[in-house]
Amino acid sequence: MAFVAPTAEQLGLYLGMMEIDGPRADLLIEQAVALCETVVKPLPNQATAVVLSAAGRAYVNPQQVSYETIGPMSVQRPSGSGGLYLTRADKAALKSAAGRGGAFTVDPTPATADPSPTYPVDDGYGPPLEYEPGWGWV
Repeated sequence: MAFVAPTAEQLGLYLGMMEIDGPRADLLIEQAVALCETVVKPLPNQATAVVLSAAGRAYVNPQQVSYETIGPMSVQRPSGSGGLYLTRADKAALKSAAGRGGAFTVDPTPATADPSPTYPVDDGYGPPLEYEPGWGWV
């Protein structure tokens, strides 16, 4: 099944907002999907959480304001808490959902490989059965 982008209503639910600007939310979701596709393409179905997270950050704090004072109230947000971007955790989640990342092994042995030796076995080759001290195998 192909990835289906979340809707503006789902973004509103994710952010806990009763009213949301639909065209702006649709634009941010579209841009978040495009941004996620720079990491993994095609997007897996589980990418919805990452798309909502990136679009939600941009919707709530588009100017990336880190400190704001209004009258007696002041708010300090973490650095990089706004705008449209993907965190390391977002990228890791996308790769994990797509089945990428982590350790893996590659077996270079062909399926038709035979475990028997491919060279002729010569019984006369190698050291003889007698060993003489000082002379070695003779």
